[in-house]
Amino acid sequence: MVQIDTARTEADLAGILALQAENLSRNLPLEIQQQQGFVTLQYTLGQMQQMHELGPSVIAKDGDRVVGYAITAMPGARAFVPELESLFALLDAVPYEGRMLSTYPYYLVGQVCVDKDYRGQGLFDRMYQKHRAVYSDRFRLFITDISARNTRSLRAHERVGFRAVHSFHEPAAAEEWVVVVWDWNGEQ
Repeated sequence: MVQIDTARTEADLAGILALQAENLSRNLPLEIQQQQGFVTLQYTLGQMQQMHELGPSVIAKDGDRVVGYAITAMPGARAFVPELESLFALLDAVPYEGRMLSTYPYYLVGQVCVDKDYRGQGLFDRMYQKHRAVYSDRFRLFITDISARNTRSLRAHERVGFRAVHSFHEPAAAEEWVVVVWDWNGEQ
């Protein structure tokens, strides 16, 4: 039985990184990316340790094996994850309900992934519900950006409750991105 919890050990963080490596876009054929989705950012163990200290990520484990993760990236992570700094900076200028996103209590989904053998079992939704259970007392908004070509991820995030609020082009990656927000204010 797959259990959903927060990462607790160095082995959990290593498990996140192993699953991440298997699902990096550069390691997957285009056909698989289109069908199954992909992740783009590769974290180091040091970055994962620092992010964990700010707020543990949510993981799905089958026994000792990490089979899913939803990485917690608190605003403090912008200091040591340069790739996230650009997203945090963007949020300083994206309006939401009459104010800038950055003026709300928020944090980021640094990345989410479910092992290919465990997809379709509800782990994605369960990990996000765990995020809400752990962090909704301190945060109103849960935010991430998704490659516009990752249609599987866009649909899954919408199903959970995220809504698109902004899109942008990243020239360095030649990629379109969609910023999505899950607003926990007033939801059941």
